[in-house]
Amino acid sequence: MPRATAASEPRRAPRSRNRRGEGGHLRADILTAATDLLDHGGERAVTLRAVARRAGIAAPSIYPHFPGRPAIMLAVVGEAFAELSGRLGAAVDAVDGTDNYSTYATDSTDTTGAADADADAADARAPRRLYAACLAYLDFATAHPERYRAMFGEPTHPMGGDAGVGNDLTALGADALRVLSDALTDCVTAGYSTSTDPCADAIALWLGLHGLAHQRATAHAFPWPADLVRPIVASLSRLGPPLAAPAHTPI
Repeated sequence: MPRATAASEPRRAPRSRNRRGEGGHLRADILTAATDLLDHGGERAVTLRAVARRAGIAAPSIYPHFPGRPAIMLAVVGEAFAELSGRLGAAVDAVDGTDNYSTYATDSTDTTGAADADADAADARAPRRLYAACLAYLDFATAHPERYRAMFGEPTHPMGGDAGVGNDLTALGADALRVLSDALTDCVTAGYSTSTDPCADAIALWLGLHGLAHQRATAHAFPWPADLVRPIVASLSRLGPPLAAPAHTPI
């Protein structure tokens, strides 16, 4: 599908003036316009003039909210990382909310056994939570290819050479990485992973997912295996069958 150009972008009807104290609405409209341009036309489509046209405002109205294009793109990328983190977290939570505890049912009068069964169920969910987060990561990259490309583009494009912007970018992925790291740590705790450094292995897992997302986006004709994600996640996360608990030694 051909990318839209700034000249072909439809202009919205002139935007009504905000009431005093409602400048945040205009800022949100600017980001919505910039994100829409990015999604449909790529990074080059996001110019101040095109953003103003899409938002239905005059270009100078942008400056009270953003000093220039790099600041707009940084905010767009920041919102994209926040959405990515939210999707990963929601995928993890969905696993916790859909388990059928009857699988682990015990005698209802055996409260100790029921507690143990609940603990076993929680342990068994650990690798599923990690796998769900990884699938959510790849789904986001597939659903928003231009946004994803901007999130992991070259440091000098589209952000320019602003050192402050570069410092801000460094922290943007921290929440998403934390979801992967926490999920992997849970796998270690439950005995499903032999990782001795979940934080480092979570970074390796992120890199593996990013590489797969990039290749899927660029090599459409390649005959990708039906389930390539599971072995990648298992290998980089050091997953395997649950390890036997150490024998209890009486004192």
